[in-house]
Amino acid sequence: MESVLYPVAALLHGAVPQWLALPSLTLTLPHAVYWAGLAFFPLVAMVLVRRAARAPHRRISAPIAWMFWFWGGFVGLHRFYLKSGRAGLVFLLLFVLLLMGNDYSSDARNDRSLFDNELRIAEFNITQRQKDVDRQTEGAEERLAKAIEEHDAVRNRAEAASLTEDEWRAFVGAVFWLIMLLLLLDAWRLRHLVRQAEAREAGLADSSDIDILQRDDVTDERSLISSPVIRTIEKISDWSGTFVAYWIVLAVFVYYYEVIARYVFNSPTNWAHEAMFLMFGAQYLLSGAATLRDGKHVRVDVVYARFSVRTRAWIDIVTSLAFFIFVVTLIVTGFFFAMDAVEVMEVSFTEWAIQYWPIKFAIMIGGILILLQGVAGLMRNVIFLSRSRAD
Repeated sequence: MESVLYPVAALLHGAVPQWLALPSLTLTLPHAVYWAGLAFFPLVAMVLVRRAARAPHRRISAPIAWMFWFWGGFVGLHRFYLKSGRAGLVFLLLFVLLLMGNDYSSDARNDRSLFDNELRIAEFNITQRQKDVDRQTEGAEERLAKAIEEHDAVRNRAEAASLTEDEWRAFVGAVFWLIMLLLLLDAWRLRHLVRQAEAREAGLADSSDIDILQRDDVTDERSLISSPVIRTIEKISDWSGTFVAYWIVLAVFVYYYEVIARYVFNSPTNWAHEAMFLMFGAQYLLSGAATLRDGKHVRVDVVYARFSVRTRAWIDIVTSLAFFIFVVTLIVTGFFFAMDAVEVMEVSFTEWAIQYWPIKFAIMIGGILILLQGVAGLMRNVIFLSRSRAD
């Protein structure tokens, strides 16, 4: 492979301007941008999904195509989305070549560093042998000649390693800017590509809409009971669950950026993992109400499922006491945790130093949402028992 790439790399070596080399990414995500992204990204995603639901005949979305171009253009995701598989494979192949070049470049850099260290040792040995010659030590001239010979051999290897590194850096830079050129061309033609994809999709049957949070069929007749308060609470639970569901998509983008920054630009981030770690923690808390509404929390109901609906309603009412004690404790504790974090302006023990108080407030907010959904469930059981008694 190196013999094939050598003519191209040698041609580029020394002829490529410094600004044309592969750039490095040094972005550290500002805290305000991170928190704003958590707040507004799900809202924008909801709007796009609802727009698509109102126009089900349009299976290709220009905003989504632009999103894939911006976030996944390096691997041709926008082309695959627009059903241009061959062009997408071109992007994918170039991306693989770029990764391969980075890998070889990294190995060459390690070799050069090793030979540079050996060269410094060889230079030190020459200095010491020269001192022996100056002192007219017996056999010093032979040792000096041998040290010079070893120095020349190490220098040749160091120069060869440096040339190999420059060749691979030139190759990586060429592939990178080729990808960038193709991305700019696709950005210029993206509206036309979207229209082409829409034309290809026009003859296909419309697919059924998919709800983000599909609820399983519930056979329990208590699920048929409703009231204005119950409907309002469950709408809040549904909205909160849908909101945090879109955070998963945000994680895909952030980790994609981390992969590109780490393996393409050799610039791993100091914030991607921590940002998603905090986001998943908040998601776990804020999605509790929607999970409770759908009955998806882990529970052992081998015996419970054998009782009648009326008996289950009584059991739920009695055991709700423990539920409310736990949730109220969660809310109160979360409030004090959050206020303590605000008071001392607590930040993480990392280089990014992100604030902790928004996540700690999520404990309290998640507890309030779960409490409301628990109240809705209690009301449903009480209404069910009162109606069944009247019957």
